Amino acid sequence: MAKAAGRVSGAKGSGSKAAKTIVRRRKAPPPPAITKENVDEVLGHYRQMLLIRRFEEKAGQMYGMGLIGGFCHLYIGQEAVVVGMQAAIEEGDTLLTSYRDHGHMLACGMDAKGVMAELTGRIGGYSKGKGGSMHMFSKERNFYGGHGIVGAQVPIGTGLAFAHKYRGSDRLSLTYFGDGSANQGQVYESFNMAALWQLPVIFIIENNQYAMGTAVGRASAQTELYRRGESLGIPGVQVDGMDVLAVKTAGDEAVKHVRDGNGPMLLEMKTYRYRGHSMSDPAKYRTKEEVQRIRAERDPIDHLRAGLLTAGCADEAALKTLDREVKDIVTAAAEFAQNSPEPDAAELYTDILVEA
Repeated sequence: MAKAAGRVSGAKGSGSKAAKTIVRRRKAPPPPAITKENVDEVLGHYRQMLLIRRFEEKAGQMYGMGLIGGFCHLYIGQEAVVVGMQAAIEEGDTLLTSYRDHGHMLACGMDAKGVMAELTGRIGGYSKGKGGSMHMFSKERNFYGGHGIVGAQVPIGTGLAFAHKYRGSDRLSLTYFGDGSANQGQVYESFNMAALWQLPVIFIIENNQYAMGTAVGRASAQTELYRRGESLGIPGVQVDGMDVLAVKTAGDEAVKHVRDGNGPMLLEMKTYRYRGHSMSDPAKYRTKEEVQRIRAERDPIDHLRAGLLTAGCADEAALKTLDREVKDIVTAAAEFAQNSPEPDAAELYTDILVEA
């Protein structure tokens, strides 16, 4: 481990102390307590996670009704990861992810109406109804897509980091991928380039334990995924991905590390998805009791809700009001999606070429 720390410090002189500390610790910093001073921020996290949860529940219902076609991968259970990380970055930082992407879109500020309309294949969607669940983009929100090919987004996210550095900006790239993608060769090629060129990228592994349907321990010889960059000198930290405050705290530290010019960093978010891999997955590779236990003991929204109530920073009435507001947003999004027209056949020939 000392060799890895030395390699990072050798790459960046003034940032060596911070880099060594992060590499050697391998433990995320403790999350803050909920207090009157940070309650507004915490309530913002709660509302954002609740929006993602309610949106995904509605998307699941609409899929079952035949209003959404193709693939649909829900983010239910993993909300704390993207909400916490999004709270740690600044305007102009970029992000992209895989096909489990609706939560990331909402977290970066994309309109729920446009996201739902895209899911239903309508012209009011972010890709004019032509991309569907896995292929939405928003340049305005610096969201560079969900990507349907396993691991394919990692080289792209690394390329975005290269662009930030090439242009001399202090922006960084959040590059999300799953535990299944962590074994892809292109991921390691990206790690190598990012470490070699000291690129401003945070690689975020959303380890939801099962990839498509195989437990991590059955597919990976090294199950401590935060260590995957050690041989290249990329510091890694394992984070409780079911605690939004823990994610935000680790995210703040990672952002500082990268923004200070110390090169890439790897965060393994230990999280869990409640639904199957996609809407067509019956998830028979795990027991219902396991899902129920984790949902009862570790749910990120319930956990934060309990924290707010225990700290006396919110009451039941206020949280119920938030829930109603979120449900109204999701209901409006579903209505907009169903009322938005389908794209004209001529749209097949648009948005396929950009004259440079």
